[in-house]
Amino acid sequence: MSAPSQPASSMKALILAGGKGTRLRPLTYAMAKQLVPVANKPILHYAMDGLYQAGIRDFGVIISPETGKDIEESLTGWLKPDTRITYILQDEPAGLAHAVKIAQPYLGHDDFIMYLGDNLINADLGSHIADFKQAGYHASILLKQVPNPSAFGVAELDAGGQVLRLVEKPKVPKSDLALVGVYLFTASIFEAIAKIQPSWRGELEITDAIQQLIDDQRTVHSRVHAGWWLDTGKKDDLLAANTVVLGEYAQAVIHGSADADCQFSGAVQVAAGAVLKNVRVTGPAIIGEGCTLENVTIGPFTSVGAGCRLMDCHLENSVVLEECVIEGIPGKIEQSLLGKGCRITKSSHRQQSHKYMLADHSEVEVF
Repeated sequence: MSAPSQPASSMKALILAGGKGTRLRPLTYAMAKQLVPVANKPILHYAMDGLYQAGIRDFGVIISPETGKDIEESLTGWLKPDTRITYILQDEPAGLAHAVKIAQPYLGHDDFIMYLGDNLINADLGSHIADFKQAGYHASILLKQVPNPSAFGVAELDAGGQVLRLVEKPKVPKSDLALVGVYLFTASIFEAIAKIQPSWRGELEITDAIQQLIDDQRTVHSRVHAGWWLDTGKKDDLLAANTVVLGEYAQAVIHGSADADCQFSGAVQVAAGAVLKNVRVTGPAIIGEGCTLENVTIGPFTSVGAGCRLMDCHLENSVVLEECVIEGIPGKIEQSLLGKGCRITKSSHRQQSHKYMLADHSEVEVF
């Protein structure tokens, strides 16, 4: 990770951290989707870190009534001495452009970068911001080639990268360039939002607002992103994100206690206070603070949250949140997402493989 750059003058960030996370239920009945951890770190914190490294110091965070307090508590732990966070309540999920509209008192006349808080992206946001400010665009969007453009907002470009048209989830896409959840705007976006109407979903769509800028002859530029971009809205997406992030950032660091029978290979991180006995871990993998593991095999691409107790089990390619208990499970647990405080314990009949998606404090007996 690069060192933080100098603050981006007059540039604010608007982070969208509301919504109900319906695609990740039942997990998100009990927590905000932006706080689900990837490699034992909340997704939202990756967004904040990326923006901070790009020079942003002034953050506006859109929150919802259901999860706003949890977002505030989490970001209090992230907050740095030279940053400021303003929380903006969106009473109902009325669209991305509606979120921008209600943030106008905070944003004022400043340029700003809007970032969807449940996305993970390894973009160089600093250079994206610099290009935007130097060129004097009214808006700039980040795009990514995708194999299924019909599932996204899609951009049509001219040869110079100027955006000609945006279409939300087209049945017959005219390009494979999807809008990534990163946008740069001047205050002209507020004029555009004032002219649009709610879509068939009853929401003010940001794609409609950007299209209005284009129709008003405003300059809307684009940058095609070559690196990875991960939307973490579903279980399989989250597991894929955990795989990518562990593969890129996990380090071979053992801070906890491991006895002579433990074996580690690859990038394995074991946090302070963890106690491991007769444990075999193949990285990339991460084990959180205060965990207790005994007679356990951990396969690659696995994140185990703080305070978990794992005994006599085999786990791989999974995300386990804090305070979970897994004991005496025959076979292999894989491709699983376990919420806080879940318990999986042994019963009688043997199975060779298990898959789970469990909400917080669930209990499972394996037969």
